[in-house]
Amino acid sequence: MALGTLALSVSAGVYHVNVPLSEDEDGAMAFIMNADSGEYIDSVLVTDGSAVFSGSVETPVAVRLIIDGKRAGSFFLEPGDINVNQKERKSEGTPLNDAYNQLGVKVSALAREFQSVEGEGEEADARRMAIQNQYSSLLDSTMKANLDNPLGYMLFLETAYNLDLDGLKQALEEHPSLKQYKRVQALLTSATNKAETQPGYMYKDFEVKQPDGTVKKLSDYVGKGKYVLVDFWASWCGPCIRQTAVLKDILAEYGDKGLEVLGVAVWDKLEDTLNGIKTHELPWEQILDAQTIPTELYGISGIPTIILFSPEGKILSRDKQSDELKADVKAALEGKL
Repeated sequence: MALGTLALSVSAGVYHVNVPLSEDEDGAMAFIMNADSGEYIDSVLVTDGSAVFSGSVETPVAVRLIIDGKRAGSFFLEPGDINVNQKERKSEGTPLNDAYNQLGVKVSALAREFQSVEGEGEEADARRMAIQNQYSSLLDSTMKANLDNPLGYMLFLETAYNLDLDGLKQALEEHPSLKQYKRVQALLTSATNKAETQPGYMYKDFEVKQPDGTVKKLSDYVGKGKYVLVDFWASWCGPCIRQTAVLKDILAEYGDKGLEVLGVAVWDKLEDTLNGIKTHELPWEQILDAQTIPTELYGISGIPTIILFSPEGKILSRDKQSDELKADVKAALEGKL
């Protein structure tokens, strides 16, 4: 079957999924989870060094494999016999899985071709650009040929996270079938929230229950007559930790001129956050254990995200780091931002 020409109109059918493991994993629970909704579809006990699933599915679904509580790869669940090779991160035996493998072969060939380009200069740069364009065209054409199935959806997600709100809206108008997916809906909400929390907008308040039972709000700090730098961070995030040195420099220079720094710990375990605060000697106030509450509200898809608020609570700067962040703080306190 040629890649990019799938025409799937399957009725409910039986699937068999075989996942070779090791006898050391006998007794562990294995799950198939809908990659879009997060719902569990099937579960088995690992026995004799393998997980074997059987059931029926009405239409193909992009799924994740979970072994003993850990992610163990992904594939397309559809009628037929599916063999999952964890070592090679490859699943085969059914149309969508085989098509995805064919795509992978083509992508790998382009990657090797790109790496083989030697030298510098206009000719080499033009060759590299041509290969990149081939790669983009391959993904785009394959996605468009598979918009009626989850292969197209998964390929769309590979580029959708880089789209702004207007770009995402345009893509969904062109491909309305993608609107059915929960992750796409969440992306649209996130892009909308990000667009509504750009410089010039007023802050959006949120509250988080703290470990001691109290509740902290963003409005406890923002809009109180001082400039406030709010750092959305996590202890495991290397770039976040590197930016704490920048924030310390900024606080040392402007702390006595009406600037405060506030940390908001997201996507992190409480004990790890507390250890991070101690280890890196972070002197500013923190809203702990915020998880996804503020990141959803502000459309934050990556950290650190640092936002500068005016004394009245207006957003003055967002998504800047290092020297660019220092420049924005300087301009703000000089009344130039």
